[in-house]
Amino acid sequence: MLKNNPMMKMLVETGEERVGKLAQQLLSNEKFVAAVQSLVSRSLAAKGTLDSALRTALSAMNLPSTADLEQLRSKVGDLERLLASVEGKVDTLVEHASSKPKKK
Repeated sequence: MLKNNPMMKMLVETGEERVGKLAQQLLSNEKFVAAVQSLVSRSLAAKGTLDSALRTALSAMNLPSTADLEQLRSKVGDLERLLASVEGKVDTLVEHASSKPKKK
């Protein structure tokens, strides 16, 4: 209903145009771009510090970290593949042994 209203269409178009101009002005402003880059850089540094502190805290409480769980998942996956391979070989040996005629 509002989508078909010509006044709403005009307001939306005007708003989009103004937002586009504002974004263009901000992105052409070197100080703004530098501030955004600095903010992103500091945010990533803070995240790294937080991750490190969290790993230390988990280790102190003798709890596994995400990396520990991923390593464990990988090892379990390796063991599952190895077990499947061994089962396949055992099945082959059983089939081979049951197909041989028994000697009396």
